[in-house]
Amino acid sequence: MRIIKILPFVLVMFMLSSCFHAKVTTGKQPSSTVIDKPWAHGFIFGLVPPDEVSVASQCPNGAAIVETQISFLNGLVSAITFNLYTPMQITVTCAAGGSMSAIEGAEIVVPEGSTDKEVIEAVDKASKESVKTGNPVMIRFE
Repeated sequence: MRIIKILPFVLVMFMLSSCFHAKVTTGKQPSSTVIDKPWAHGFIFGLVPPDEVSVASQCPNGAAIVETQISFLNGLVSAITFNLYTPMQITVTCAAGGSMSAIEGAEIVVPEGSTDKEVIEAVDKASKESVKTGNPVMIRFE
């Protein structure tokens, strides 16, 4: 008889616990290196999020794809703990080759030994070009 009273409460808890999947892509070509953390520890309905996942040493070219989700097992554990413990799965796919932040657009070269006035003029020219085109302009000091 007691189980019949608790059953609706348990069913409501299962219905209120939700699954989600978020995927962020950076536009970089993915590599075969994948870092998977299936049990990132969050608490209290996710109000206390998991710690940051640091992948800088494994992904020297940055990240291509970052996915977060609550798997079925994560959701089951959340429901069993009444969402006090809310784990999630975090998967990072590293980027292949290239630099960590490739800048495409115009480039202004400031030669070695330039005066302060020439440096200021280069920065001014770069900012005006960036506003005009809406694209970044790189200033390279040689």
